[in-house]
Amino acid sequence: MSVSSRFEAFISNIQLTQAQLEDAQTKHTGVRKTLHQAYYTTPFDGSTSLLVGSYGKNTEIRPPNDIDIMFVLPPAEYNRYNNLLGNKQSQLLQDVKQILLKTYSTTKMRADGQVIVVPFTSYAVEVAPAFLLTSGQYCICDTSLGGKWKTVDPKAESSALVASNKRSSGKTIHLIKMAKVWKYYCNVPLKSFAIELLSIDFLASWQYYDKTTVYYDWMIRDFFKYIVSKANSYIMTPCTYEIIWLGEEWKSRADTALARAEKACEYETEKNELLASYEWKKIFGDDFPY
Repeated sequence: MSVSSRFEAFISNIQLTQAQLEDAQTKHTGVRKTLHQAYYTTPFDGSTSLLVGSYGKNTEIRPPNDIDIMFVLPPAEYNRYNNLLGNKQSQLLQDVKQILLKTYSTTKMRADGQVIVVPFTSYAVEVAPAFLLTSGQYCICDTSLGGKWKTVDPKAESSALVASNKRSSGKTIHLIKMAKVWKYYCNVPLKSFAIELLSIDFLASWQYYDKTTVYYDWMIRDFFKYIVSKANSYIMTPCTYEIIWLGEEWKSRADTALARAEKACEYETEKNELLASYEWKKIFGDDFPY
């Protein structure tokens, strides 16, 4: 198998199956409909909630993990909660949790941080209650440090990803998915959202961004070289410019992956596909074919 065919097979191996996609559709639609009916009198059409995170951006991989939902509450609810004393954000999360428990009474939910987690067997659906701002951005709950509102812009994040993916002929989403396989297979303490932003930033300056999948071995190698250089630095989110500190806890695993990717690329150049795949498997596991 060529470099292209093996990487294309790898990408195919990590896509959600049709059954997993249908299961996800059932799970998130049920949760979204339950909340809509509790807060709105109009028929449910999906417009009061957004699919965000990896599932909403088409960067999810198998096995299934979680589905992130942003549920947009009526504006009047913001005034009601903002006038409460104490940790109003925590109170909002708890109230939304109680609404969901009426439908999913046997599910052991938790509400903390920014979301309510509904842990189904196959997926965990994570719900972030939100309010639409006049800027087109949203504010969500953050229960830490006594509670506060946090401004987010999922549409800007999605637009940045779509633009990068279009410019790179699909490489951005492929790279994110492959990097996430590495994250889970090698137990890398780097958040998926950071991987997404790093992938976009890397491809913005990578000289082979417009080449075919035959360059995917070099893309992986050069991506690891790039992220190693980003240890103990930060990256910012689109539009809201939130600073995400990257730290260095993951750097040793990235160093190891880079060394293996460099060796794999050498084997690819020598047309030694078996040894090349052996090295790629050390990074990605058995989803990468021989």
